[in-house]
Amino acid sequence: MAGRINDEDVKAVRDAVPIDAVVSEYLQLRNAGGGNLKGLCPFHDEKSPSFQVSPSKGLFHCFGCQEGGDTIAFVMKLDHLTFSETVERLAAQAGITLRYEEGGYNPSNQRGERIRLVEAHKIAAQFYVEQLDSAEAEIGRKFLAERGFDQAAAAHFGVGYSPAGWDHLTRFLRGKGFTDKELTLSGLSQEGRRGPIDRFRGRLMWPIRDISGEVVGFGARKLREDDNGPKYLNTPETPIYKKGQVLYGVDLAKKEIAKSSRAVVVEGYTDVMACHLAGVTTAIATCGTAFGGDHIKILRRLLMDNGSARVIFTFDGDAAGQKAALRAFEDDQKFAAETYIAIAPDGMDPCDLRLAKGDEAVADLVEPRTPLFEFALRQIVNRYDLETPAGRAAALDEAAPIVARIKNSGAQHEVAVELAGMLGILDTQFVVKRVAQLARWARDRGGRGPAPQQHKEHAPQYAQGAPQNRTPGGPALNLRSPAHRTERELLKLALQYPQLVSPAFDAYGADEFTAPPYAAVREAIVYAGGAEQGVQDPSGYLARVRDAAPDDTVRAMVTELAVEAIMRRTVDEVYAGEQLVQVRLRAVDRRVRDLQGSFARLGPHADPAQLAAAQNELWVLQQYGRALRERGAEAL
Repeated sequence: MAGRINDEDVKAVRDAVPIDAVVSEYLQLRNAGGGNLKGLCPFHDEKSPSFQVSPSKGLFHCFGCQEGGDTIAFVMKLDHLTFSETVERLAAQAGITLRYEEGGYNPSNQRGERIRLVEAHKIAAQFYVEQLDSAEAEIGRKFLAERGFDQAAAAHFGVGYSPAGWDHLTRFLRGKGFTDKELTLSGLSQEGRRGPIDRFRGRLMWPIRDISGEVVGFGARKLREDDNGPKYLNTPETPIYKKGQVLYGVDLAKKEIAKSSRAVVVEGYTDVMACHLAGVTTAIATCGTAFGGDHIKILRRLLMDNGSARVIFTFDGDAAGQKAALRAFEDDQKFAAETYIAIAPDGMDPCDLRLAKGDEAVADLVEPRTPLFEFALRQIVNRYDLETPAGRAAALDEAAPIVARIKNSGAQHEVAVELAGMLGILDTQFVVKRVAQLARWARDRGGRGPAPQQHKEHAPQYAQGAPQNRTPGGPALNLRSPAHRTERELLKLALQYPQLVSPAFDAYGADEFTAPPYAAVREAIVYAGGAEQGVQDPSGYLARVRDAAPDDTVRAMVTELAVEAIMRRTVDEVYAGEQLVQVRLRAVDRRVRDLQGSFARLGPHADPAQLAAAQNELWVLQQYGRALRERGAEAL
């Protein structure tokens, strides 16, 4: 077992890697006000951004699904890494050498599985790049040159060559300290008769990177006639490579996609290269699989569901390309962006088009022209004989349900009118009503379906018995209650601006917070050293509070309160004092009511000493309450 990473080094990693820089590798962030940033949550599907990042606090929180935490937690959750693997990855990015307790420096063969597999791919990618210069790789260089790619283009995309021998890469990686088990698990090697051999041999190699830029797999193109394998051979499914969850070129295209709110989806590695070299730097491609739901999630996070965003699909004009376009249309409604299709003249793909007609032709190809829904409908309509009533009726039967799936009612009506024109049906209203009826039936069927069950492990401990329609993971709170709102605001101040509420806040008891979740957060702050700790150690304060939380539910609440914006634009001592006074005053008033109720229960036969003590406490509390109302924070 590897030793435990030194706590000081973990803190150094947290401080050295800005959370907004890390999160921006995965999704587009925009200004949310108050120093915060917002974007579409990568942990659940949503139409409007509820995911917020606080760079100053080093925390993120989603107000939709309640996921939250610091930089380390974000990478752990999104990339499914262990704590140690995440710290090691971030430390490598920041150039920090980690120290390990119980055994000193952690040797490379003890590091986390994912870190090891990624490192193996990184070394393999460099190995393949170096092999492209070898005499044996002449056939690969010729292949690239014939498609208009020079040495600089190959270097920009990291294109390499795998030697034709049985185990060149396997032996090389063994020499770097990787085990046979790691090599086969990574997909770089496969079992042979006498042990592991190279999976890729005698092929042109494209490194496939995830959105953060790490190599997680390869696409290998056949070069020789005597190679009996498929034209393209990709890395198999591995712990770090899921072909349905990666987009080739997204690491190079993501910034421009986010900036321009536009993405171009092509079909292959060389098409991505051709587009980028032609100036279309938003081009990406799937890796040996159809464009699907997980790919859409990646793009939506980059496009931020901007209504003016554009996604342009380029497909070959043959039957396979048309089929791919129809598959893409099935997921069209998952986009807020407008979707289009571009088919080059003579069915050429972007790579062929660039060779035949130059860069300008590629740039012109991907200018939006034909909406994807229009293309899909035409493919359906063209299969029928529209000269006959029966043909028009059959075409309408197949096309109308597709139009009915369009969620925007205005767009649905317009497309229904266009469909009537395509079919040659003069009674436009008949088609419009037919589509509307199908849409209504679909909604009704969906409305009668069972509600999804919440998983018990996501329910907060203090929400047992709470209404079941509450947001999963959300606390049992009533934000219409003035008391709860004020308690929430005071805790936000204690976490975000401890200098404004210290030292008064630290004298508040957990019983002054009527919402159980808020009382739990107050206790966590106590165990972390109080708000005074936030004044003395601003950089480590929130981490201490989160570590002091008794469970993940309370920890999530701490993160949420630390990220959520304060309800007032000007946050100063006056505002902080008002919240301190309101929470304390409500606690005083509650105790006064309790004592008054006690007098009624004690009756005339009460013990004189007990009665005198209660009366004295009541008098003190009433005087204190009057002072709070008249003098405000000065009376605290």
